[in-house]
Amino acid sequence: MKDKFFSYIENLQDTITSKLQEIDGKAKFHEDLWKRPEGGGGRTRVIENGAVFEKGGVNISGVHGALPKSMQTYFGVEDADFYACGLSLVLHPKNPMVPTVHANWRYFEMYDKEGNIVDQWFGGGQDLTPYYLFDEDATHFHTVCKEACDAHNSEFYSTYKKRCDDYFWNAHRNEARGIGGLFFDYCKATEDMTMPNWYDFVTEVGNSFLESYVPIVLKRKDLEYTKDQRDWQEVRRGRYVEFNLVHDKGTLFGLKTNGRIESILMSLPPHVQWHYDHHPEKDTEEYRLVEILENPKNWVQTF
Repeated sequence: MKDKFFSYIENLQDTITSKLQEIDGKAKFHEDLWKRPEGGGGRTRVIENGAVFEKGGVNISGVHGALPKSMQTYFGVEDADFYACGLSLVLHPKNPMVPTVHANWRYFEMYDKEGNIVDQWFGGGQDLTPYYLFDEDATHFHTVCKEACDAHNSEFYSTYKKRCDDYFWNAHRNEARGIGGLFFDYCKATEDMTMPNWYDFVTEVGNSFLESYVPIVLKRKDLEYTKDQRDWQEVRRGRYVEFNLVHDKGTLFGLKTNGRIESILMSLPPHVQWHYDHHPEKDTEEYRLVEILENPKNWVQTF
């Protein structure tokens, strides 16, 4: 399973970066191959200062070895070995009318001292962080997510949409990071879903990513915007940074397993602003966005 999924994310990385380069038309992805001293490595691809994408990364990794003590405590095990692989991407567009997007699809195995698999699971998801909210874009993104879920289980979308809203919640701000999407983790074999079934589901979601995001980019990337709107984008990017550094489990796992710092922190935007006690004026588009972030809504019908 691990070889099959790693081959999948290698190909998916190629597909996604090729399409994004085509859309940008100016910048190219810079590739770094890196190795982890304890075992494994990855392929980082970053795009910067493009016509469309100010900064973005589409990274894959496959790491293995002894599970660090901090993670042993987290999982409640002793002296375990592990293997983890996944694709993680974040794109920060230049135009504030185009939303930031994040996605991740991953697989994890844990072994006993004899090398037998004692636990395994899939995880992942994708979510959208707009700076100016176009309802039709939110509906499109969530519709594609729902269609990918419905191909496997009619209850997956509502379940994983709710988990996404719960997970990407900036508790210290009492607001969502964005307008959500899907979040699933610890997807293990059950009577209803075998590991191959989970593989089919996760890869279906991964394959749907470009369909969920690219039409939004093409529709909004050439819209005009003002300096004030750009400033608002950078203020909201600050909230994105706060979530990733304070709450994100993927960042925590990478740092505690001696992951590559540049790859882990590639999710951070290049230009950010923080203003003391900043609040948008009422009856503005900025105010409307914050209202939605404080009260996540359903963008598609689930019945």
